[in-house]
Amino acid sequence: MHLYFAAPLFSESDVLFNAQLAKAIREKYPEHTIYLPQENAAINDKQAYADSKMIALADTAEVQKSQLMIALLDGLTIDPGVASEIGIAYASGIPVVALYTDSRQQGAMNQQKLTALQTIGENQFHYANLYTIGLIKLNGAIYASTTELLFGLDQYLKERDV
Repeated sequence: MHLYFAAPLFSESDVLFNAQLAKAIREKYPEHTIYLPQENAAINDKQAYADSKMIALADTAEVQKSQLMIALLDGLTIDPGVASEIGIAYASGIPVVALYTDSRQQGAMNQQKLTALQTIGENQFHYANLYTIGLIKLNGAIYASTTELLFGLDQYLKERDV
């Protein structure tokens, strides 16, 4: 099975986390391939040049040849490239297992946090674009930790006898 790893890749912390998680998945599932865009130097070596069409064509081809997408949703907002890749996966019928670890999603039953929503500027929760979240939930799942994501990935692969 070919997996597409959609994730932000422009900071050192992003690159290191992506590499670490991809390595763990590769070690656990050596029979599967993972496309991690940051490893594609033809379009992501920032010392070199790749125009928007080169990037769009290369990554879209990889999404469309995948049978599953792993998407990282953390950040101030869902990374625009990740959101685009999720849209292509959805339109292509490719399931998405996503990781969303933002700690601001905790405390949903805390009445003070809920009451604070009535005051302008006091939202205690992180907002994620609901259209993109909906695309994932229509053909996949979202997990709140790396451990949960790896468990979900394991379940997905077992269900498909891959």
